Amino acid sequence: MKKVMLLVVSTILSSTMFAQIYMAKTCEINFFSKTPMKDIDATNKAAKPLLNIATGDLQLKIVMTAFVFPDAFMQEHFNENYVESEKFPNCIFKGKVNEKIDYTKDGEYKATVAGVIDMHGVKKDVTLDGTITVKGQEITLNSKFKIHIADYAIKVPSLYVETIAENVDCKLIAVLEPFKKN
Repeated sequence: MKKVMLLVVSTILSSTMFAQIYMAKTCEINFFSKTPMKDIDATNKAAKPLLNIATGDLQLKIVMTAFVFPDAFMQEHFNENYVESEKFPNCIFKGKVNEKIDYTKDGEYKATVAGVIDMHGVKKDVTLDGTITVKGQEITLNSKFKIHIADYAIKVPSLYVETIAENVDCKLIAVLEPFKKN
């Protein structure tokens, strides 16, 4: 009988623990750079953010080669010459939601996330603004922010200074659902 009770209690505890972790069902990260010569636009749909609703911890790993450009030449230059994807394959964000969000109530909540972006071998403290929308068992993260490429030691050859903006507009939208252990 004790073994059965122990099994029931451990099952309840582990299911509660996993219910606090949300993982992206879908995630889209877009960046856009407006320049006089040619706009640069790319989208990454491979990132999988994780959110622990009990602690507010948020993590995101972005595979740099998963950014898709409308022009294969741009994509090649982005990976080989700028972000050096072979040497720095991922961009990692680790942060924490600053506000207390009631994830049991549907609604849209303004939020800030303070954390560190680790990109191109450089770690930088950031605070990102956005919204967290709760609807049933889904949580949607939505944020718009700028990346100053020089902050991450991404060098632009003088020949291309006119075609690459110093600041890149970024957007993230992710729909998360409770993590289910397989």
